[in-house]
Amino acid sequence: MEKKNTITDNGRKIALLHWKIQQWKLRFQLMDEEIVFIKRLLDSNAFKPNIPNLFERLQDYKTRLLDIEKRNAAVRTQVSLHENNLGNELDMADSSISAEDIRKNDSLQLEVDECQGDYQNLKSEIFNYTGSILLMNKPEVN
Repeated sequence: MEKKNTITDNGRKIALLHWKIQQWKLRFQLMDEEIVFIKRLLDSNAFKPNIPNLFERLQDYKTRLLDIEKRNAAVRTQVSLHENNLGNELDMADSSISAEDIRKNDSLQLEVDECQGDYQNLKSEIFNYTGSILLMNKPEVN
């Protein structure tokens, strides 16, 4: 009876780790979609003319977005490898989650959170800056 409970507990732990991984992947997908929008915004002609250092600021934002994308790709690769390892353990009849699996999961959680935080900070910076220099359509007068 004890062995059955242990297997059930391990199965739950692995399922929970797998669920967390799915959440990370979803967050990265949402971030990808936002980055596409932000890049289009930065490449648009939606900004007021004659803003000092506009081109340089926009280029800096594009470079920093690219850095975030590269870092995210590296973290996503680690997440995929971790997910594959957990999947292999799920396939084993007598699967058990190891302390190493939990340590790796916690480490990845920190990396994912850091990537997300850095991205959110950059996104806020971009939107705060660009929001104040967007061209505004004048309301039509009838």
